Amino acid sequence: MLPPLLVRRLLLGPLLIVLTVVAVTGLPLLLIVAAAASTVLPGRWRPLRLLWMVLIYLALESVALVVLFGLWLASGFGWKIRAPWFQRAHYAVVRWFLRVLFVESRRVLHVRVDVEGPPPTSYDGRPLLILSRHAGPGDSFLVVHALINWYDREPRIVLKDTLQWDPAIDVVLNRLPNRFIRPDPGRSGDLVLARIGELSHDLDDNDAFVIFPEGGNFTEHRRKRAIERLRSKGLIDDAEKAERLTHVMAPKPGGVLAALTSAQDADVVFVAHTGVEHMTTVLDVWRELPMDTSIEMRWWQVPAAEVPSGREERIDWLYAWWQQIDDWVAVRRAGDAPSVDRP
Repeated sequence: MLPPLLVRRLLLGPLLIVLTVVAVTGLPLLLIVAAAASTVLPGRWRPLRLLWMVLIYLALESVALVVLFGLWLASGFGWKIRAPWFQRAHYAVVRWFLRVLFVESRRVLHVRVDVEGPPPTSYDGRPLLILSRHAGPGDSFLVVHALINWYDREPRIVLKDTLQWDPAIDVVLNRLPNRFIRPDPGRSGDLVLARIGELSHDLDDNDAFVIFPEGGNFTEHRRKRAIERLRSKGLIDDAEKAERLTHVMAPKPGGVLAALTSAQDADVVFVAHTGVEHMTTVLDVWRELPMDTSIEMRWWQVPAAEVPSGREERIDWLYAWWQQIDDWVAVRRAGDAPSVDRP
């Protein structure tokens, strides 16, 4: 049996390009079927619009894979792939990919993104630690798009290893300073924390280290399971804090503490959002993909000098911020909201 890396690189990448060619070749028929389905299924032309976004994503992935292969060849078959020029070229690929996906989402799905918080220029000249709420794969794309296209940052991201089964994500993010983490109870937690510390070390003024402290997409089932796990470990105070959070899961402080220790000069930015929840399966994407609606984001900046220094103080500080994020989501779900749309 082929190792997972070879399966991803030698089979999935070429298969995706073939699938894209087949989809484009059969586009007239697909459009007819989707248009017919749109007349009987709920939603304003939902099947047709969803089909177009799927085709856009396939095309972006295929073009990105071809460009990445070209960069690999140009770097001497990977010899210089981590040299500064090639790193910048890979960030340019990510920037282009996410910008096109965002523009098409606005145009086809009529999704508006409203943003509250400091303007992008307020972060200039400071390394950043980004601590974001996690509610689905869509929010990961949105947060990274914001950082790389609005805030002109080069993100370093902690991600689940399962995302490597997306061919373009697998190739480009493994060539950039990111870490794919496997959530395995049998795996050494110290090793994971060490890798997070390495990734957040030596950030410069255009870097942004990104971590999702909840450790996974929010669902009510996962929230309840996490609370039960805390109680089973005898962590009653933590379980009670987690119970007070109704729209987010309790943060796991280990990775955050490792990043704060490694990047003591970095400002901390907390990111909340609402509007991209409940998309964890293909059926969820069909039912919950935002259309004709608004996605709201809120950014809070905490200067490095205001971050507590002690371990327990930092854990309490993190929980307090997560409570504030939970309260913010609750207010937005209730329908309150004025903000600024980002281009």
